[in-house]
Amino acid sequence: MSRDEHHVVPNGDGGWDVKRNGADRASVHVDTKQEAIDRGRVISQNQGTELVIHNRDGKISNSDSHGNDPCPPRDTK
Repeated sequence: MSRDEHHVVPNGDGGWDVKRNGADRASVHVDTKQEAIDRGRVISQNQGTELVIHNRDGKISNSDSHGNDPCPPRDTK
């Protein structure tokens, strides 16, 4: 079973896309990576998914968990 994720990925025709894993079409298409990250973060927070951010070469550069994190931090209080 795969995690519920949104990915910030480069678009082959230029710009950046935010795509849900398994989707054929992008949820969002914007000109810059930062715009895609900002828009993707809002979508991911609203839908409780993981946001996976890719570099132009396709490799994962970062990720943010906004939902069912398999390894949540322990409460240190």
